[in-house]
Amino acid sequence: MSEQTQVIYDGHIVRLEVQDGKWEIVRHASAVAVLALNARGEMLLVRQQRRAIDAVTVEAPAGLIDEGESPETAARRELQEEAGLDGDMTLLTRFYSSPGFCDEELHVFEATGLRESKLPHDEDEEGIEVLWLPPAQVLAGLRSGSLVGSASTVTAALFGLQRLAERA
Repeated sequence: MSEQTQVIYDGHIVRLEVQDGKWEIVRHASAVAVLALNARGEMLLVRQQRRAIDAVTVEAPAGLIDEGESPETAARRELQEEAGLDGDMTLLTRFYSSPGFCDEELHVFEATGLRESKLPHDEDEEGIEVLWLPPAQVLAGLRSGSLVGSASTVTAALFGLQRLAERA
């Protein structure tokens, strides 16, 4: 960390710092995303309104890691909250979403052995629609602009294509 750090904002999810009078750094809670494929080779997605970009997105189930929670536990919780499913979790990768200015680390898991498992209602999950699409269709929609997604969605779809190729 720099010797001269000024905290501009310190909220629940983000903290904005200016280092050495010029580097704007966002400290962001770590997060998870989940790739879940069904027997038809479709990946689980959630459609939801995202205020930050004022758009409806199609994303792999994802969310923040709560304090004291492991990434795997967070992935399982997000899958349960957003889709009413649980599964066996395997870490596929982890990466920084935008390391040029933000320290958010994203852990991407694959959920296998899917089974129904609902958690109590969470008002943050209101308005979420669950859908299943083939990973290639997701990538084509993101490429054409007919779908709006995120880095975690692209990553999950690419791993989904890899998994489907391994099955063939």
